[in-house]
Amino acid sequence: MSEISRRRFLAQAGVLSCAAFIPSDIFAKTPDLKLGYSAITWGGNDLQAMKDISSLGFKGIQLRGNAYDTYKTRVSEIKDQIAAHKLALPMFSSGNVEVETAKEASTIDYHVAHASFVKALGGSAIQLTNSARPKDRKPTTEELKRLASVMNEIGKQTADLGIQAVYHNHMAQLGETPEEVDIILQNTNPKYVKLLLDVAHYHQGGGDPARAVAQYKDILYALHIKDVQCPLPEKPENPKAYKFVELGNGNVNLPGVFDALAKIKFKNWAIVELDGVPDKSRSPIQCAEISKAFLKDKIGFKI
Repeated sequence: MSEISRRRFLAQAGVLSCAAFIPSDIFAKTPDLKLGYSAITWGGNDLQAMKDISSLGFKGIQLRGNAYDTYKTRVSEIKDQIAAHKLALPMFSSGNVEVETAKEASTIDYHVAHASFVKALGGSAIQLTNSARPKDRKPTTEELKRLASVMNEIGKQTADLGIQAVYHNHMAQLGETPEEVDIILQNTNPKYVKLLLDVAHYHQGGGDPARAVAQYKDILYALHIKDVQCPLPEKPENPKAYKFVELGNGNVNLPGVFDALAKIKFKNWAIVELDGVPDKSRSPIQCAEISKAFLKDKIGFKI
């Protein structure tokens, strides 16, 4: 067996071996939700992402801003591709929300343009992130409220198009910790801004994503089902170093998340996301196969 084949085998075996640690009744608690997969792992090759994601049985795809840049004048082309692969478009990564007053109008226009594109594709929601976290200190309450205010204005206008704006919690952004996320959400209008809970970012930020599911059940629109490894064996000197990995290969209590979703009877979209291929010996579809195996064999989903 080659070294690459050996590593692939061990990775697959590691995913399967964790079944013994999951309560047997978790299968009875699998929520009746819809499973999608994010195209981010394919690095902009959206057509290949559609083909691979559809072939694995996932019902939806999350596209990113690069799709708008490529297809904004060829909407029917990508719409036909989505339909040909029998996929829904439950989420679109709309990108950064600028919080500077001078940039508010342009940032609103930017996201409304994305929402119009998503509407034309038959999608339903845009995801909002930000890059305004200070480099040398924690953000102030006023800075967090400012983000909420701008997102409210974006959400008002996208609602007129029938597109829901959702806030995505994220490491190294405003909303890194559970406390910051809560301040932001306490200041958003739930009519215009709902929550996309990224369970790996929330975990890495010091939170319990299963508890967050219960806490924010009234505004929970969708989730990123994701795993994160920390600390890293290759960086033992840095206890804060982390990387996103295939489901089951990290530290997130994913069975607990699905148990919490079942308890609140969540029926909307859970989107598997992996920012990039963590082991360069694997391809995006091989990573997706590992995550699919975890969802099927450890959580009980029929994909």
